[in-house]
Amino acid sequence: MTRRERVIAALNHQKTDFVPYHIDFTQEAYDKMVKYTGNADFYETIGGHLFIGGVGSFRQVEGKKDIWQDEFGVEWNREKDKDIGVVEHPILSDDKIAPDGSYEYTFPKIEEEKIRGSIEWILQNAQDRFTGFGIGFSLFERAWTLRGMENLLCDMIVNPDFVHKLLSGICSYNEKIIAIINEYDALDCVYFGDDWGQQKGQIMGQTHWREFIKPYLRRMYKAAKAKGKFIFQHSCGDIEALYPDLIELGLDVHNTFQPEIYDIEKIKRMFGDKLSFWGGISTQCVLAHGTPDDVEKETVRLIRVMGKEHGGYIAAPTHGVPRDVPCENLLRMLEVFQHQEKYV
Repeated sequence: MTRRERVIAALNHQKTDFVPYHIDFTQEAYDKMVKYTGNADFYETIGGHLFIGGVGSFRQVEGKKDIWQDEFGVEWNREKDKDIGVVEHPILSDDKIAPDGSYEYTFPKIEEEKIRGSIEWILQNAQDRFTGFGIGFSLFERAWTLRGMENLLCDMIVNPDFVHKLLSGICSYNEKIIAIINEYDALDCVYFGDDWGQQKGQIMGQTHWREFIKPYLRRMYKAAKAKGKFIFQHSCGDIEALYPDLIELGLDVHNTFQPEIYDIEKIKRMFGDKLSFWGGISTQCVLAHGTPDDVEKETVRLIRVMGKEHGGYIAAPTHGVPRDVPCENLLRMLEVFQHQEKYV
């Protein structure tokens, strides 16, 4: 069974010889791991099952230390967060929004050549791994980076027409990217990144998620499903209440699936035959603050609970490994991943 075949079987809720796994890193964490192991090619020793890429254009703003600008014109301060940064100020200020919901903003030109180059690189270098192309900040996150989080949440109450028009514009932009992705039959999935959850409940609540987010997810998922792609959705935080809606829309995989938020046995029992999960090993708790023995115990528990019936599980940290995770903990988790026959 190849790694790709193993993932596809798991996503189809079939039994596999062992549970597929994957690890992503922040740059600082990966650099630390290379230094600790003395292996500049450490990533290639992991044996991970996913090979998912994407594109994003960031350029450093001339004359502004630690300020980077993305292709949408948003400026990010990377003084502390070196990987992405923090939005400096909203582009869509109040004076650029009319009472009827129309707004002054022009979406950037889609860099088709760059997207095609990225997809072709993924397919050429995936080996036997499951492949995908990601659209980060795919809806709500793209909207709030342009408008500001607090402003956008208030707009849902005081100017819903604007919110719908903005989200529809973002969705239309993404549909053009999905159309390019769909030309590549060998690509397995489309991965959408969009955080809706907080530690308890959703940032905008269920009612507003269903009003403002769900219609545009439906469009994007439908576009990807038209060519048989698996749909992966990243959302940090608690989105359990949205699982029935997401299953209805055709979601295949939820990432990150945080165990400090969810009752994993309940989730497996209620949704494990309809939805697959990627993540589960906490970067917030056990990986960052536990011992290697704690990490081993928790990794074994997640694999046993989430992978035991109906497949449907890709074992992984809940997020890209951050810099505060001890290398010893990461290596113990990897030991369990690679030698499941000894532990599970």
